[in-house]
Amino acid sequence: MVRWGSVGGRVVSHRRPALDPTPSLRHPSGDIWGNTIVMDADYIVVGAGSAGCVVAARLSETGAKVVLLEAGPRDTLPWIHIPAGVLKLLYHPVVNWNYSSEGGEGSGGRRIHWPRGKTLGGSSSINGMLYVRGNPADFDGWAQMGNRGWSFDDVLPFFRKSEDYKQGGEKEFRGQGGPLKVEDYRTILPLTHRFIEGAQQAGFPFSKDLNGREQEGVGYSQMTRKGKWRGSTAQTFLKEAEGRPNLVVETEALASRLNFEGKRCVGVTFRQRGQERTLRAAKEVILSGGAVNSPHLLQISGVGPAEHLQSIGVNVVHDLRGVGANLQDHYVARISHRVKGSISINKLARGVRLAGEVFRFAVTGRGALTFGVTTAQVFCRSSPEKSSPDLQLLFTPASYDASKFGALEKEDGMTVAVCPVRPDSRGTIMARSADPTMAPVITPNYLSDPNDSRVLLAGMRFTRQIFDAPAIAAHSVVETLPGKDVQTDDALIDYAKNFGTTIYHPVGTCRMGDGPSAVVDSRLRVHGIEGLRVIDASIMPTLTTGNTNAPTIMIGEKGAAMIIEDRR
Repeated sequence: MVRWGSVGGRVVSHRRPALDPTPSLRHPSGDIWGNTIVMDADYIVVGAGSAGCVVAARLSETGAKVVLLEAGPRDTLPWIHIPAGVLKLLYHPVVNWNYSSEGGEGSGGRRIHWPRGKTLGGSSSINGMLYVRGNPADFDGWAQMGNRGWSFDDVLPFFRKSEDYKQGGEKEFRGQGGPLKVEDYRTILPLTHRFIEGAQQAGFPFSKDLNGREQEGVGYSQMTRKGKWRGSTAQTFLKEAEGRPNLVVETEALASRLNFEGKRCVGVTFRQRGQERTLRAAKEVILSGGAVNSPHLLQISGVGPAEHLQSIGVNVVHDLRGVGANLQDHYVARISHRVKGSISINKLARGVRLAGEVFRFAVTGRGALTFGVTTAQVFCRSSPEKSSPDLQLLFTPASYDASKFGALEKEDGMTVAVCPVRPDSRGTIMARSADPTMAPVITPNYLSDPNDSRVLLAGMRFTRQIFDAPAIAAHSVVETLPGKDVQTDDALIDYAKNFGTTIYHPVGTCRMGDGPSAVVDSRLRVHGIEGLRVIDASIMPTLTTGNTNAPTIMIGEKGAAMIIEDRR
């Protein structure tokens, strides 16, 4: 727990492994509330994930007293730091929340596994490490919805501020010197080169930098890394900040409720190692729990749709009906081929070859263990009238065992995940009860809007055109999923519903905007509540064109800057 003191006018923090809630340990600037010790900070950040680590690090630069709460442990698990260790983390019982969606028509009635990071770095510690900013049209669209300060021109400086990309790219678009190390893939298998060639043969132009001036086309993936290791926000932003005496990080600290005085949020109560503790915020509380945990904590604390809160026994602090609504996620259908004449990750991940790759990684920092998930991508439009890409085709030089989530097949294979990146389907995340340890009800409503099926169909047919191109067709034995006998629109959509999955990009459940269904304003302040902001992927009004980690980090940067500006 945190004890703040002063040495020579400088704020310092002290850690104690166990704090006995007795009056003899009353903090000089705190108080005793029931049987709970109340401690003070300037800012409390709830959630040390992709955005939370950024927010805490940037706020601590100002000299303010910052406490960062994380429900999971420190990021000491070795698999976190090895890029290829992602498959070991998808179901991990300690560093993963292991949520599950409700079954729906769009997923063939199946409940779908939702991994979310539960450790320092959050999902940036268990994801595929792809760095994809999105399309300028995404952010211009946010601004056109009335969110001032969120156009592409407004957010680009924060993308650039975060990153350190030294492998080319135009200076107008790319940054150098930031905490987040962004790199091209260190090792690229020949299959990836053949896919890039095949996509160009199928009519998709080559993009030298998918995070640069032109996103549309086919290009090689970029990753967040720190040397040969994973570059999570914990190992970049937070690592640089943790030496500051005014920043304290509390792990295994599950936030159980937000505390209010009238319509002002004044602190957070959390559970840590069997004890309940309370922090008071002199300035603000910032929720950075992500698209699942931020709306959930708001709801069980009394901020959300009043009728639902009352139905689960929660006293209403503020009726805000948009909390937990507007859920969006990226749902994909995979097309896989058996490979000939080239090697894939399937073989590199087994036996003698795996031992060789381990040695190669240890000595050179290269090889299969440096792989994330997707080595190349195509961004394209489902139809010519679209003004910007609405499809992402993610290539992996591997194929997966359909009978076991996250497991590779034994034989060499290659896969494209077809993703409608701007879905029109909307879902909800709603608290199941007032119990903070009970997972919320996640209802994504995948493919509930007919347009998403239309876009998905277009992407599946584009993918088949690429696999039919000479450069990549020369390495294909047969299409294993869905199989060449699946040809009609109805058959392809039926396959997508019964075998499709998420690629873990939930957003939108604390939507930024105005009106009765919005949760935060364009300064990320919760409507109707003082002293409380949400800064994470849940504030996105709409999904971005691609993977969501990079834009979430940008939101952390911009949100922290807004707090500092508003205080000035």
